Amino acid sequence: MIRPDIATLRPATTRSISPENFTGAKGGGGRATEGTGAGPARDLGQGWKVSPSVEIAAGETFDVAAIDGPGRITHIWLTTHTDHWRSLLLRAYWDGADEPAIEVPVGDFFGQGWGAFAQLSSAMVAVNPHGGFNSYWPMPFRSGARLTIENLGAKPAVVYYQVTYETGGDERAQDDAGYLHAQWRRSNPLPDRTPHPILRDIRGQGQYVGTYMAWGVNSSGWWGEGEIKHYLDGDAEFPTICGTGTEDYFGGAWNFDVPGQGYTEFTTPYLGLHQILRPDGLYRSQQRFGMYRWNVADPIYFASDLSVDIQALGWRSGHRYLPLHDDIASTAFFYLDRPTAQRPQTPDADALEVL
Repeated sequence: MIRPDIATLRPATTRSISPENFTGAKGGGGRATEGTGAGPARDLGQGWKVSPSVEIAAGETFDVAAIDGPGRITHIWLTTHTDHWRSLLLRAYWDGADEPAIEVPVGDFFGQGWGAFAQLSSAMVAVNPHGGFNSYWPMPFRSGARLTIENLGAKPAVVYYQVTYETGGDERAQDDAGYLHAQWRRSNPLPDRTPHPILRDIRGQGQYVGTYMAWGVNSSGWWGEGEIKHYLDGDAEFPTICGTGTEDYFGGAWNFDVPGQGYTEFTTPYLGLHQILRPDGLYRSQQRFGMYRWNVADPIYFASDLSVDIQALGWRSGHRYLPLHDDIASTAFFYLDRPTAQRPQTPDADALEVL
């Protein structure tokens, strides 16, 4: 929920969880006597940035936040070294569920799937120099929330984070709120004449609110003629919502090509092509792109079920479409009336690796 009037007084309480206050308890911040900052703070003592971060060992899962009772996460800030953006797996569990509603590589959750920084200036996600990750997706829950990070990499990862949440407030709005879900899928390479699956057979009532895509091109020529399709409420062979092209869905036009400039980055509150990685003449041989579309002003509502996919098409001789076999990783954001949903198999380190 985007606050309609920030000046409205509300009977809410704000709490924040970080390595300086692992529980978010009132008056619990800055009390650490040991931590990753203990050495630099040795002349200053308690209260002087003793525990600003955590180190997550290879293969370890770390509990970022555990919250009891009803509430709403309003902001997440996080940073870690670029080497870990694809090997750290972020999960969120709502209301004591055994299965995560969010299971996404940290970098992809914040629109940075290629392990290379790209400025992203949007209403829901902001990524600032050099790797300051910010999420403003509202994350309501009724009886509890748990956020974890698993390190699938081979080296320890130092992670700085802060999770801000509120309790109290408008109980009626809380009753009407859906649970945020985020799912990551990758096709590498995309099979012949097969759309990339963004969501598959989600059951329940909800709304689709956003897509981030890390798109790696495995051929020459234009790659974005494919349509994105939303299959709603019993749609079978044909969808209710069908786009007109990849760049159209992400708010651009005509190949994102400004004459004389070629592919041109843009980042706006709800959509953008914020990342263009060009070949370097050596090991980086292919073009790679990062794109986002947040359906916040225009959510896609569904009453009983939803599936979403996107085609990958270029051009061949005779003005014919060419099915492509690209490296496509998508993160789908949606709200649902239940804390769990059908989700893809958890990826391993090899499935996440930027090759």
